[in-house]
Amino acid sequence: MTMHSGDFGPAPLRRIGFLLFPGFPLACLSAAVEPLRAANEIAGREVFSWTLITETGTQAVASAGMPFSADTSLAQAEGLDCLFLLSGPEAEFADPVSSPGRLRFLARHGVALGAAAGGVFPLARSGVLSGRRCAVHWCYRPAFETAFADCTAVDRLAVRDGAIHTVSGAAAMFDLSLELIANALGDAAVNEVACLFQHADIRSGSARQKVPVLQSGRTVDQMPPAVKQAMSIFSENVETPVGIREVARMAGISPRQLERSFRTATGLSPGEYYRRQRLKAARQMVLYSWDSISDIAHAVGYASSSTLTLHYRKFYGVTPVQDRKQTVVPDTRRPARSTRALQ
Repeated sequence: MTMHSGDFGPAPLRRIGFLLFPGFPLACLSAAVEPLRAANEIAGREVFSWTLITETGTQAVASAGMPFSADTSLAQAEGLDCLFLLSGPEAEFADPVSSPGRLRFLARHGVALGAAAGGVFPLARSGVLSGRRCAVHWCYRPAFETAFADCTAVDRLAVRDGAIHTVSGAAAMFDLSLELIANALGDAAVNEVACLFQHADIRSGSARQKVPVLQSGRTVDQMPPAVKQAMSIFSENVETPVGIREVARMAGISPRQLERSFRTATGLSPGEYYRRQRLKAARQMVLYSWDSISDIAHAVGYASSSTLTLHYRKFYGVTPVQDRKQTVVPDTRRPARSTRALQ
């Protein structure tokens, strides 16, 4: 088992609540519950229990359109060791005062809080992540950093900061459930559960997220060393673009070698790859923030909104304004509401 037992503290967490928001990613719930169910069967007793919770106690419809009945409401949820928020990044509290206050109350009274995938957004809106580190899926990171400047997004599968644990997505949620099983039943039970689900790679929460490469079936960590280093430089220089010649120098190869290696590995030139990465970051801010298009353009290294709009329309087929009109915005300071929920 690569995760360290005791990551959640000295006592195993066995009574687990899942706070479901409309459109929550079904894959995250399944990835969390199925290993725990299997652990109960292997142990021959109920080691773990779980409770489905919604803010008001009414049913929640998952991202796949499947309805789930709630066992209780957030206000009435009691007897939990931990509570995980599952949602898309657009999730809002129906009661923006009482419900976040309830989360803070639970945290003060010893309940470990957590979030998977887009659930990190409402968790941050509750205030409990202020000043803390958290795992944010790479797809959501630009929007999250724009919305929550007081939180530190980390490029890891899972991050624990105090009694708060965040995971980047469904696969990382499965690994987290294995960690809970290790704490309660030991490594032998973990191995049996992992084998049952053919989950051969039990990953450490500190592992970096695997980012898919455009035009390639591989992830960044599978790229040749010079290409991988160049990609890292690109990702660290979104707001202030760096020249390809300088990137090649930092990677220790000539610009021509970098061009050739990049095209062989990705099918794109370094400049085209870089531009697409910046456009992806821009789109996340368009969809999940309400910053002006001009501010977004500057945030991803464009001198003007008109240039960003030209490249955006060429790549996505719509302008940033048109793309944003597909969302419903609750207010001017919160991320836009969207039907796009990461699984």
